[in-house]
Amino acid sequence: MSETPAAPAMTSVDILRIMEMIPHRYPMLLVDKVVDMKPRESAVGIKNVTANEPYFPGHFPTQPVMPGVMIVESMAQTAAILVVHSLGKESEGKLVYFMTIDEARFRKPVGPGDQMHIHVTCLKQRGPVWKFRGEAKVDGKLTAEAVFSAMIMDK
Repeated sequence: MSETPAAPAMTSVDILRIMEMIPHRYPMLLVDKVVDMKPRESAVGIKNVTANEPYFPGHFPTQPVMPGVMIVESMAQTAAILVVHSLGKESEGKLVYFMTIDEARFRKPVGPGDQMHIHVTCLKQRGPVWKFRGEAKVDGKLTAEAVFSAMIMDK
């Protein structure tokens, strides 16, 4: 079986294209844009964190903080966009499921008004299983990091 031809590097993917690539929708769509993508290698996603995020009223009412699990989910969604782009159009709309989350560290809180840059790098890929390192940064400062793996599957 021959390997899928390499997809071209992209400089930007907007929200409409993201919604064609992955099935997530509000309030669980946590990537607004991808500004750099190298197939099978890396991607940088952007999440504009607003005061209207549905988790802020309860996390925490007087000091809103984006939950760490949502930051890791934004890494996974950025990675899923990279996987779909790398594999081509036939993979659009497939589901990318978490398999592992390791070495998760949360360094600084993320809150309303922050623009989070989500850097994901592919560490390994074997068949439908992909392993990534993710970092979330605000104003160039590391806010969270994790190593995670996921599997792409049909719905």
